[in-house]
Amino acid sequence: SLTDPSYRGQILTFTYPLLGNYGVGDPRRRDAFGLPVSFESGSIQVRAAVLQNLTEPHHWASALSLPEWARRANVPILTGIDTRRLTAQLRTQGVLRGLVHVGDPLPSRSALARALRGAPRYEEEDLVAQVTPRRALVVSCGRRGAPLVAVVDCGCKVSLLRSLLARGMDVLRLPANEPVPERYDGRRISGLLVGNGPGDPATLRGVVEAIREVRRRDLPTLGICLGQQLLGQAAGATTYKMKFGHRGQNKPVLFPDGRAYILSENHGYAVDPKSLEGTGLRAWAIDPDDGTLEGLRDPRGRVLSLQGHPEGGPGPREAGFVFDLFAGKVRRSA
Repeated sequence: SLTDPSYRGQILTFTYPLLGNYGVGDPRRRDAFGLPVSFESGSIQVRAAVLQNLTEPHHWASALSLPEWARRANVPILTGIDTRRLTAQLRTQGVLRGLVHVGDPLPSRSALARALRGAPRYEEEDLVAQVTPRRALVVSCGRRGAPLVAVVDCGCKVSLLRSLLARGMDVLRLPANEPVPERYDGRRISGLLVGNGPGDPATLRGVVEAIREVRRRDLPTLGICLGQQLLGQAAGATTYKMKFGHRGQNKPVLFPDGRAYILSENHGYAVDPKSLEGTGLRAWAIDPDDGTLEGLRDPRGRVLSLQGHPEGGPGPREAGFVFDLFAGKVRRSA
């Protein structure tokens, strides 16, 4: 979670009371695709972390401790906090703005309040610009003749990229605001992934316009998390900020055939189902607890999206069939 770019700009509170005993994996470890094994990006993405008890690591795969890792990244960790009580407050009041002061002396409450009021609001920051790649980059699955999928990379998780590579697709990671070409380095692009990322989707007008343009080519398209919201906006739907975002590894998602799957979710915005009329998209999955729109598709199945994370990372992977559906369409389109 600490390295998930979707958490960029946020203070992350852990509800589990004991952290640090697993330590931090070796950043140099790579998988068969050259991607980091233990991380979702190249660095810690949160502004700060809040937890109750912090322990020393006792695990064979630990390369360094959580405090040392955070110190190197210049990210503060607050310990000794009653996180269950804090979580109950957030559950009642919804997402709140917060401020962490590091160092002595401790300012007065009024000074801290002034500092918080003067800080930029979450929706005012261009967080995607902080996590999108600076240039286009191809990651190969290692199979000859593999189809090439373009990724509108707003802060895509490593696990999400790995899910495509493991299914025999090469990945072209593109900066978020960059137009998606029809060909890259002589190769035809056969599919489009719009992945996860931070921030308010309503502020990403340049990204939405780039997606709208490439959708005119009728490529097989998959949207995950923020990607669903951006695909919805590109089709003409609207999004809204949720009072209580979905955060966790055990969120139920109900599909039209009556089957329910458990997904890992991390989103504070959603597509308004009332705005789907005339977009060519329809509801594909919902959250049975609060009715949030959790999946979209078009009538032909060329466009699929999920608000949750079928790749887990961390979390369950029982909805991984979504990647299989997408991979099949990409291969037929190649």
